[in-house]
Amino acid sequence: MDSAVRQMMRANEENWDTRTPVHVASEFYAKDPAYWFSPYEWDDLGDLDGLELLHLQCHIGADTVEFARRGARVTGVDISAESLTHARRIAKEHEVDIDFVHANVYDVDFSPERFEIVYTAKGSLCYLPDLARWATLVASLLKPGGVLYVAEFHPLLNAFGPAPKPGLSEELVLRHDYLEGRGPQRKDSKHTYTDGPELSGATVSYEWAHGLGEVISAVAGAGLRVTTVRESSELPWPRWSRMVRNDRGWWELPADEPRVPLFYSLRAEKP
Repeated sequence: MDSAVRQMMRANEENWDTRTPVHVASEFYAKDPAYWFSPYEWDDLGDLDGLELLHLQCHIGADTVEFARRGARVTGVDISAESLTHARRIAKEHEVDIDFVHANVYDVDFSPERFEIVYTAKGSLCYLPDLARWATLVASLLKPGGVLYVAEFHPLLNAFGPAPKPGLSEELVLRHDYLEGRGPQRKDSKHTYTDGPELSGATVSYEWAHGLGEVISAVAGAGLRVTTVRESSELPWPRWSRMVRNDRGWWELPADEPRVPLFYSLRAEKP
């Protein structure tokens, strides 16, 4: 990566260091670790007992803990040192042993073919400027027969934005790119996505759009065999005010509105 992209990723690191104290104190993350997973993720992943699992971009480890509770030998990686300080505390509170490593994803230095599972999820890929390079790295870290699992917000979700409409609290319209190709999007906000106060430090971050086709092509291009792609209409939090809780506590658009994908998962194997 060139120096300009490196500077953007350093800005993201500073921004996540700033967000973390707000996230740790928020109601948003005050949930049991199992909450963050759809049931089909466990069907796709299978029994984790004794497996070496790498969780990339793990943030404060709110969901990482669940892998360890299910018997995996877990390593978590994140760009934010502040996030990992709290991740280690949270793991200790749940009485699980997790090795947390502070690193940019592109700079991780693990032995080749070490892991049986590499997992990445929920708002991670938009912070990666080069998916082909990411997928190649993941492939190198997986043992033969190992699994990459991505559980992500659908790029259509990221493309939607609300607009006022008579008779409705809001209407969803296309406001942002679904497809890649126009480079990074600079964001400058004093607020993060959780409840809590304004940020008290770095507010600038950069994101990159990645269409579903780009994700699949990057994974296949790295030599991994895509076995499952699921698209889902539910989210773990209410992105828009008119979303309603479903039977298991996640959120969906009302039943009388069009069913559109808001979340997806991808499973791929290393031959």
